[in-house]
Amino acid sequence: MSRVAKKPIVIAKGVELAVADGFIKVKGPKGALSIAKPENISLSVENGEAVLIPANDESIALTGTLRAIVANMVTGVSEGFTRKLELVGVGYRAAVQGNDLNLSLGFSHPVIFSAPAGITITTPTQTEILISGADKQLIGEVAAKIRAYRKPEPYKGKGIRYAGEKINMKEAKKA
Repeated sequence: MSRVAKKPIVIAKGVELAVADGFIKVKGPKGALSIAKPENISLSVENGEAVLIPANDESIALTGTLRAIVANMVTGVSEGFTRKLELVGVGYRAAVQGNDLNLSLGFSHPVIFSAPAGITITTPTQTEILISGADKQLIGEVAAKIRAYRKPEPYKGKGIRYAGEKINMKEAKKA
């Protein structure tokens, strides 16, 4: 069995993990998440730890994947996840208005992005966007959608980038 699948999931205090109706449900102070449980993998919870057990050799790879997803769910409902985006460019601004993110990205019109349920978007400064919530996958999906409005271009580096992302800059044409 893979190393990831063998590792037990430590359940934080205040987090409930249960299997019911073919779903793995995790509930904590930051919210509740659930995922469909494959039939060929069993989950046992003992002494504040959860262990996934594959039924046969064919489901070992899926066991490691499911273990990583459930561990992220436990971390998400206890601590939460945050993704930071940076706006680089003259006149590029972001502002939150209620549940919507208003982006000025050099287009002739403002770009409005509505945050899905369970996601909180904040703007500490005009050029920073913080996306936070309990579901790691949904946070990454929202960050990718916002970044897709204006990806960083390789000549001046203008656009929306992840915090700490390095853009490979190209040299401009020489006359």
